[in-house]
Amino acid sequence: MRGLLKDSGLPEAYKAVEQGQEVRVQGEENLCGGPVIIGGLQKVSLIDYPGRVSAVVFTRGCNFRCRYCHNPALVLPERYCTPIPEGHVMSFLESRRKLLDGVVITGGEPTIQAGLPEFMRTVKGMGYLVKLDTSGVSPDVLEPIIKKGLVDYIAMDIKAPLEKYSTVTATNVDMEKLRRSISLIKGGGIDYEFRTTVASSLTSADDIASMAKSLSGAKRYILQRFVKSETLDPTFAAGDAYSDEEFEGMMRSARMYVDSCTIR
Repeated sequence: MRGLLKDSGLPEAYKAVEQGQEVRVQGEENLCGGPVIIGGLQKVSLIDYPGRVSAVVFTRGCNFRCRYCHNPALVLPERYCTPIPEGHVMSFLESRRKLLDGVVITGGEPTIQAGLPEFMRTVKGMGYLVKLDTSGVSPDVLEPIIKKGLVDYIAMDIKAPLEKYSTVTATNVDMEKLRRSISLIKGGGIDYEFRTTVASSLTSADDIASMAKSLSGAKRYILQRFVKSETLDPTFAAGDAYSDEEFEGMMRSARMYVDSCTIR
């Protein structure tokens, strides 16, 4: 994600939305924009929704604390950015109906937002394709939005082999919920991808093989190179970057279990 805006205050956030900037304004916690708390809006993206021109909506709040997370202003309460009112975002999307193909809802973790299904329903009603980025922690949220046709594409982050999840996320994680989310996404009749951010200090070649095995039969698994930027833990050390040859080896091992594995 991009850097935080230096000036704080909601009027500046509005200005940024109109200019198509990505909003990261620090402000007061009690300024709430509605049932979905929106911490940022990117007016246009050519990379977040594969093959589509999209806007990106960033929800605020996450129940993981991954050290390498590059969006602490959406994760740490003490760093929370000022919310953008949901109505303002909807007005913006309404005005871009003929210019954009889709809307990406990311975070933070969108599925912890109580108003997410209704938000998605409204966006779908405008004629947009909807892509959801998630950690997979809320299968009870994913199941109805898939069944009701509220989402067209889901990207689920696979943080680590299941036995290492709690260490990588610094949170107690219900592994059964993750397994259920994986199953729902694979069998949901929608487009999807699973993806892992690869930093050598956290992720080994054996880990990639283990994660791919847990995704057996999936059509798409993406390995994302860790890119150094602001991180949730300022002391996080990613280690030496893997070489292209090492990534090739990881992809070969992953393809034993999934239909496609590529590097992003």
